[in-house]
Formats: sequence, structure tokens, C-alpha cells
Amino acid sequence: MSKYTTGEIAKLCGVTVRTVQYYDARNILIPSELSEGGRRLYSEDDLKRMKIICFLRELDMPLDAISKILQEEHPEKVLSMLMEQQESVLLYEISEKQEKLNKLHELKSGLRSKGEFSLESIGDVAVYMEGKKKLKRMRWMMIITGLPVTCFQWFSIIFWIVKGIWWPFAIWLFIDIIWAITGTLYYFNHVKFICPECHEVFKPTLKEAFWANHNPTARNLTCTSCGHKGFCVEVWGGND
Repeated sequence: MSKYTTGEIAKLCGVTVRTVQYYDARNILIPSELSEGGRRLYSEDDLKRMKIICFLRELDMPLDAISKILQEEHPEKVLSMLMEQQESVLLYEISEKQEKLNKLHELKSGLRSKGEFSLESIGDVAVYMEGKKKLKRMRWMMIITGLPVTCFQWFSIIFWIVKGIWWPFAIWLFIDIIWAITGTLYYFNHVKFICPECHEVFKPTLKEAFWANHNPTARNLTCTSCGHKGFCVEVWGGND
């Protein structure tokens, strides 16, 4: 069985010799034996114990608490719980940092698309990113709620053609009008627009927004702040 000196076990665990000696003085890591010359010698089990101590110290656990855990009849159960807890913390931190990294990538991509770098352009991209997920979720919600209406439309048309019965189509038409009005009001109550000229976020009138020429992310509007008319980027404007 391998034997390790104080220096060797310190090197294997990434700590100083002074740290190993301190743990010995605190009776947390006592060497298995002493050589004829009085040198401390540590076994494989001592090495494993030292690695556990180092792990617990990385979790900022006090030495007194570590000593008590290692004196437990089944310390492995406590250690297992601590490792699971630490794993959860690390996964959360990774997720949080990944989200920040994604936002950074979106910001860089948004700034490239604007061509010019300025504080105003950063502000525009930041506003857009802030509500991007909510805007996307709202759009998907409207698509999903519109699917049953569309399915009923085709059913009523086919039923009219095959059976010669028109009233299901009339019911669909009534439902479609209600859905279209409700959906339109909900949508435009939850969006605003960024003016590319003065960089102000504004809300146009419902009439202008509804009839404006548009693409999936912008509408041709007149800014209520500076009067500029052109394509303005759509952003989330809801309160939730």
C-alpha cells in the first residue's frame, strides 16, 4: 500500500504543507504512522480523507463542522447530501451565466445589424431583448388559439359544400370576428415601437398600427415624439 509524506499529500491535494500540518494539529487528518526518522506518513485512506476535507473547505464549511461530519458513523450519507446540494448550486450558476452569455451574444448581434455603434443603439437592443421572450410567447399564444378557429373554418366550408348546410359557416364567421377583434386589441395593447430616429419607445394609435405596412418585427409608423415616419421595431409593451 502506498505511503505519502506530508509534501506528497499536499501536492496531490493542491494545498500547502503548512495546511496539512495544521489539519494534523487540529486532529482532523492524523497520519497513519510515523517513519523511523519521525516523518509523518499518510495512507491511501488518509489521502481520500484529505480530498474530502479540501472539498468541504471549498464549500466554505468550518473546520469544526468538518471534524464532526468525519466523526459520524456514516459520514458518506452527509457528504452525499452536501454534494447533491453543491451540484444544484453549480447547475443554477451555470444556467444563470449561460443566460447572461446568451444576452451578450444577442446584444452583439443586434449592434452588428444596426451598423453604427452608439449608446442609443445599445439602448434600443436592450429594450428589444428585455421583452423578446414575452413577445414571442404572445405571438405563439395567438397562433395556438387561432388554430381551432381555422380548423372550424375548413370544416364549415367542407360541410357547406358536401351537405349544402351553411349555418356552421355562419357560426364560424361570428366566432372569427370575435376572435379577430379580441386578438387584435390584446396584441396592440401589449406592444410598443422604437423610433429609429429619436430612439423613443412609443405607442401608436390602434388604427395606424392595424393598417400600417409591416414585416414580422417592424411597422411603418409615425413616431409620436419626433414625427419621423418609417419602419419602427416592435417591442414588448405589456405590464406583465
